[in-house]
Amino acid sequence: MAWIILIAAGLFEVVWAFSMKQSDGFSRLWPSLVTVGAMAVSLAGLAWAMRTLPLGTAYTVWTGVGAIGAFVVGIAVLGEELSAMRVLAAALIVGGLVLMKLSSTA
Repeated sequence: MAWIILIAAGLFEVVWAFSMKQSDGFSRLWPSLVTVGAMAVSLAGLAWAMRTLPLGTAYTVWTGVGAIGAFVVGIAVLGEELSAMRVLAAALIVGGLVLMKLSSTA
């Protein structure tokens, strides 16, 4: 269950990153409120997952899911650049996440 909560928390990290971008430096009310709410849910999920998962594993997976999710949303929704170098970087992050999961005993 901790892994499911951790992945969900990582997805909420993507939500808050995207809504923070949409908030235009916290100058727009609704995206700013979504940012703060998603941050709270994301951090609460991370904290819950850390009750059973090791710190290094939980934090690495949480930030990795957020990073890859933000990368995908940036390209798919915001029209950010898709280049071979960026895809390679994302693939390396995913590889690190897989290794972190495989090395975890929890």
